[in-house]
This record gives sequence, structure tokens and C-alpha cells, in this order.
Amino acid sequence: MREELLRTLLLVDSEPSERRALAATASRAGWSVTAASAREAREMLAGAHGREVRAVLVSGWDSEAGPELIATLRAGRPDLPVLVLAEQQSIPLALEAMRAGASDFLVKPVAPERMLEALNAHRDRRRPTGELAPVAEKLAVDLSLDELVGGSPDFRSALAVAAKAARNRLPILIVGEPGTGKETLARAIHAASLRARGPLVSVDCKAVAPNIIDSTLFGHAAGAFPGAFSEKVGRMVEADGGTLLLDEIGTLPAETQALLDRTLATGEVRPVGCNGSNSVDVRVIATSSVALGDEFSPALRERVAAVAVTIPPLRERSTDIPALARHLLERIAEQTGMRQLSIGNDALAVLMRYGWPGNVRQLAGVLLRAALQCSDGALGAEHFPHIAIQSRFNGRRSDRAPELSQSSADNALAGPQLTLFRGDGHLRSMEEIEADVIRLAIGHYRGRMTEVARRLGIGRSTLYRKLAELGIDTRG
Repeated sequence: MREELLRTLLLVDSEPSERRALAATASRAGWSVTAASAREAREMLAGAHGREVRAVLVSGWDSEAGPELIATLRAGRPDLPVLVLAEQQSIPLALEAMRAGASDFLVKPVAPERMLEALNAHRDRRRPTGELAPVAEKLAVDLSLDELVGGSPDFRSALAVAAKAARNRLPILIVGEPGTGKETLARAIHAASLRARGPLVSVDCKAVAPNIIDSTLFGHAAGAFPGAFSEKVGRMVEADGGTLLLDEIGTLPAETQALLDRTLATGEVRPVGCNGSNSVDVRVIATSSVALGDEFSPALRERVAAVAVTIPPLRERSTDIPALARHLLERIAEQTGMRQLSIGNDALAVLMRYGWPGNVRQLAGVLLRAALQCSDGALGAEHFPHIAIQSRFNGRRSDRAPELSQSSADNALAGPQLTLFRGDGHLRSMEEIEADVIRLAIGHYRGRMTEVARRLGIGRSTLYRKLAELGIDTRG
């Protein structure tokens, strides 16, 4: 209990204004905050109260002095989380800090939610430390719907619904656990829509304070409220002619939900404190980690969920992990200072039997950490020892390992096999053989449906129709 009460966050080399903001955020989450210079930080960690420091946040990154600083801070505490707060969003810089031993990499100005997420990620014993999820997210590239990796039936069904809906004007609600790829899917839908040449404007609803969310979405007039010194254009107006992505729409205040429903119904945006309005043509794609409950505005729920797409968690499509892992490693290899790595079946088998509470985002972070630590050209099971350790903690539903038979695992690793005859010696039906051919192509081309259709000599729409008609199942 004492260890939980005495949770000190040590701020190193932070400026006074930055120190106040970080301290305010951390203290609200129960952290005691202490600021120090690099020299003072070393002395404190070596002193009598050093064990009370549960995490260190280093402001700024110096390529020459940074590695030595981290090594010194961790001299007596090898597992002490050391987070780096840098001036610029740079993947090479982030990878450099991670190679030096940083636990996480944050970019100034850091959002309160992002900072607390980073701190909490290193306190939960059921979450592996050093997964580099935020850095891994930056490795993502915009993909088309046909390039999204995965061949499991539920995932392909979700993509089929998304592909069909992309061409119309209706709002779309994407539901999925954190890390399943809701934003990636939303961007792919926008790219496949008739609005692809228009802007894609994103608002993280949970990261915007309730008292300014109306101003963020709808804008405000000068003098509308204290501090509104000039007119502000809202995100809905910025998205005119394109798509507005509302991440975690369920966190919007009730009053904002009502205003948003009225705006979507009329196409008129009224800035806060303004009597006039602006006409906009905006398509809304909303995301939510959970189904929108009864406390959410029924009218707005019906409007934004005109089309609903549910992305299955990774533990429910574990046979997609081999293709996903190889795809993510290709993205990692494209970064400065990284190289192409293969991954062995022993490593894939380990990854397939883990529950992945953080879903694809967590998988990307785990692979990035392993790639940074790999000294040869291939990843093996020995590069993922923490996955086996974490699988012991299955108190939460999202931690539970998937129910995966040996045959399913073998089929996913080897790829589906094409058999022409039944067990009784008679030929299988054309429908069954066709389903196996498509399944084989999806696995071989790692779920890249454009390539699958091209290699099979059929159109994409025909391929999606056959997926639905044949009820293809790649889980073995």
C-alpha cells in the first residue's frame, strides 16, 4: 500500500511553465511530482527516497548526452520507466531514444491524456513495458480498404460493409476495442469515398475538455466567452466538402450531442456566440471503443450509426497475426536506421497464442521493440519472452488468450492447403474448391485484396461478393 501511495514522478530539466503544466496533469492522477536537474535527479535516485520515484520524465533529447543520462538514471533501477519529452515528432529521433533505453517518447506539447496513458502503461503489471505503441502508431501509412491486412471472416465482413458504405454519403460508426485500427479504417473509407479529394479532419473527442468542445467543433465568435479574443473556425467548417472523423464520439457531453445532431440534420453550423450560421457539406465517420449506450443521445446515435462497422479484437482473429506481423515488419524496415527482418514460425506461434489486450497497436509496439533489440536478420521466439510472462495475467477478459487449436495454428503458419478430393474419394464441389482457392490467395498475398483479385483474374466487387456468398473461413 505504501508503494502505491508514494508514487513520485521525477521531472528532469523541464522549464518552469512546462513543469507547472505537467505537474498539474500528473497530480490529478495521484502522482507526487518533483523537479530536478540531471545532476540532482541522479543524487535523488541514489538517496534514501529514491525508491519512491516510480517514473522519470526527461524534457528534451540530446543525442550525445541522452544515452548516458538514461544509463545513469537506471544505474540502480534497471526497470525504472524513463520517458523522453522531445521538441519534434521524429521517428528517427524516437528510435534513437528508444535504442538508448527510453521507455516511451512524447512530443511537446503533450496532451494530458497521452501523458497519463504513457505513465499508466508502465504501472500495469499485465501490460508489457516498452512496447513503443505511440512510436509504432507513427509508422502506420494510409492504406486502401483492399490493403488492410487480415483474412478472418469477421474482419473481411467488416471491410465488405465499409467498402460498400464508402461510396455513399451516410454517416458511419466504427466500433472496436482500443488498438483495433478504427482510425486506419476510417481513413481508408475516406480515401475510397467520393470525398477523397476533400479534407479529412479529425477530432479526438475524449482529449478535448468539455468546456471547449463546442468551440472546437463549431467555432466561436470573438468575445463569445472569456478568452475568446478572436473569431475561430470550427472543425466542421474545416471539413466542408470532406469527412469529419470524430474519435470516441461517446465521450461528447450531452449538450454537444444535441448540437451535433441538429447540425447534421440541417447542414448548418452555428458558432458559439454567433447568431448566424454556415452551410456545410460534411460526411461524419465516428468511432467508439464500446457500443453507444442508453445514456448517449438516441437521435444522434441513430444518425451516426446509419452504417455500423464492428472491428473484431485481435484475439478473435489470431490466425491473421502471421500476415499482420510480416506487414508491420515491412513498415518498420522502411524507417531510417531500421532494416528488413524476417520472423520465424516459432515466434509467430508465440504471438498467436497471446490475448493482445492492446490489439494491433500493441502488436506493432511489441514488434518494434523486438526489431530494435534484434542483432541478426530474423526474429525468433526468444525475442518475445515477455509475451509468455504476460499471458499468465488473465484476470481481464481482454487479456485472455484466444482459443486456438493446433490445426488452426498450423494452417495459419503454413497457409491453407488445396484439396480436390473428399475423404471418401469423391471430388469436392466447385463451390468448396473455389472457396479454398480464394482463401489460399488471401493468405498468400497477406490480405491485400486488390492483389488477390488481380491474381485471380476477377474484379474487386466480384471478390467481395464471393467472400459473402461462400462464407469463407480462414480460421481452420
